[in-house]
Amino acid sequence: MQTKVCITTLEYPPDMGGVGESVHRIAHFLFDLGYEVHVAVFHSKHRNADEIYRRHTGYKTELQDGIIVHRIKPSIRYAQPTKQDFLSDVYFQLKLLYEEHQFALFHAFFVNETGYLTTLLARENDVPVINSVRGSDLHKHIFSPSMYAQMVWTLENSAWVTFVSPDLQKRAVLAAPSIQTKSSVFWNSITPIDFNQLPTPPLVDRLQGTVIGSVGRFRDKKGIEFLIDACAVLSQETELTLLLVGDFAEKEQEYWTQTLEDSQITDRILITGLLDRQEALAYLPHMDIFAIPSLNDGCPNAMLEAMMAGRAIVGTNVDAIGGILENGLDAFLVKPASARELGRALRQLIAQPELRKQFGAAAQRKVLTQLSPKVEQSNWQYVYEQVLGVTKPVLTGVGVA
Repeated sequence: MQTKVCITTLEYPPDMGGVGESVHRIAHFLFDLGYEVHVAVFHSKHRNADEIYRRHTGYKTELQDGIIVHRIKPSIRYAQPTKQDFLSDVYFQLKLLYEEHQFALFHAFFVNETGYLTTLLARENDVPVINSVRGSDLHKHIFSPSMYAQMVWTLENSAWVTFVSPDLQKRAVLAAPSIQTKSSVFWNSITPIDFNQLPTPPLVDRLQGTVIGSVGRFRDKKGIEFLIDACAVLSQETELTLLLVGDFAEKEQEYWTQTLEDSQITDRILITGLLDRQEALAYLPHMDIFAIPSLNDGCPNAMLEAMMAGRAIVGTNVDAIGGILENGLDAFLVKPASARELGRALRQLIAQPELRKQFGAAAQRKVLTQLSPKVEQSNWQYVYEQVLGVTKPVLTGVGVA
């Protein structure tokens, strides 16, 4: 009989987002290891455009390539539903799921909200729970007085905690010292991509000069303003295009509109808007340099995709960006929030096409070996077997099985 496990998450494909992509990948790792994998997706409390109110609707279940996906839609009974109303309703639906399926293990992605209510339900029913820290939970939400105690409680009550960078683990251990002996750090992985099979993206004809690109949902932590500043200086020396594959966070739109206007290089910047993953990937081969100027960023899938595409990368020395890339060997690493250092590194790569090829080839070799799905799957196999009571050799080192 298969062991039933339930992963809880705020997003899952076709929802767009890095966490959703990671959950999708990990769910299939577990499926291939013989688990019966359920994914409970906590949909936002916000209503759809055509909804005024929404009655208690439970969850919609569907089978997606062997994974049993439950999409929870909480009720909306009045104009401004509160976060506690949303979480209380989601908790109730998750409890019904547990009563129906009797999961042997829960696994939550993102410590606050998802992790808290999952851990509460798991502990109430004597079921072990894994919590996976992805970045923003400990980089940003830890500074919220209303969330801090909840996050610490969640960490302390986890059977195991996983991290995508040592910096995140260090911060978590400071907040909850008891997790030191029940946590591990390993990187995301990426499945090989055949970029030759992707269609030519629509904006390619508008690319001019050296193409400096970045991919994602651009918000405060991404450091894009420093990339814009660096490109504004470089544009006075050489022809270039700053290609931003994605869009700015909705709540920050006014800030970014003003930032772009102030840059005076709006004619050199192309913004695609939000795209699905395949459409976004199609732009990578058309970039000469991939820039990831994050202030903090966990282990970004976009960087791994750029490595797979053999792009020369300039990144900041933070989290897994600085852990995976090696300055001068397969990328240039710079201090976060430094347009000057970013511009210096970009200038050197613009002037040296052969160095771009060298960095790109080295990054591609690394992602195919050290960040292969086989390595990450072995790491998850260890964690699950450890939590479920199967003895295995102890993991040592970041990103290795």
